[in-house]
Amino acid sequence: MRPQWGPMYGAEAVSEQRLLEQAIDRLPGGSTVLGDANFGVFSVAHAAVQRHHPVLLRLSAQRAQRLAGKPLKDGIDREIEWKPTRSDRKGHPDLPPDACVQGRLLVRRVQPNNGAAAFLLPLFTTVPGSTEKIYDLYGQRWNIETDLRTLKSTLHLDQLTCTTPEMAAKEIEAGIIAYNLVRALICLASRQSGAPPRSYRFTKVRRILEVFGPVLASAPDQPAAQRIMDQIMTYVQQSKVYPRKRPSYPRAVWQKGTRFPSPNKYTQSVP
Repeated sequence: MRPQWGPMYGAEAVSEQRLLEQAIDRLPGGSTVLGDANFGVFSVAHAAVQRHHPVLLRLSAQRAQRLAGKPLKDGIDREIEWKPTRSDRKGHPDLPPDACVQGRLLVRRVQPNNGAAAFLLPLFTTVPGSTEKIYDLYGQRWNIETDLRTLKSTLHLDQLTCTTPEMAAKEIEAGIIAYNLVRALICLASRQSGAPPRSYRFTKVRRILEVFGPVLASAPDQPAAQRIMDQIMTYVQQSKVYPRKRPSYPRAVWQKGTRFPSPNKYTQSVP
């Protein structure tokens, strides 16, 4: 859907949470609001529920412990009534006096698949279903991270090149249109093959569109356009991601660069 943006600095700066509250109005009916700890705040939950959207939000350990009223431990599953704090009302003075959100507080010890140490993952949700189903749903949030990576790196939206708010808006919307066009073609290929949409390589499909898009646009008639489209789909079907033959390695942290040693350490004086 069309994203929401605003200034990051200055007198009119707006937070990510406030941007999300504005974007919620454009969500299709039945959508679930899924967010990490940055969005696991009362204002987001209240805004979504008021618009009849279920939420599944990760909470910070401090906020989850305050809602639980006791130290967190594995296996917590309880109905709670989330009410705004004094700080919540200060940041959102428009909240009604009786503002609250009914939901569940879940805490489970999870094991990351990258080999990192297990940790307690607290969630707040208004989504019905078993705990396993809810945690599986939250696990799909990683797709959001990879989609953001695609928007930033592949479509180069990490650094906007425009210098006015109006042109920046056009650049963002053009990037989203391009992204949705590639995804729509991938979904069409997925329906034809039965393979999951995420089994196709986004970058390769984008390049196919870059090559054949002008040819398709200049087709003289509908039969010619259909032949070009069939050729496009043939190449898209060859863009699947196949399992690696070698095992993947855990991610490593890039160390900060060090200064070069003094040249005197490696030079010798010649008499």
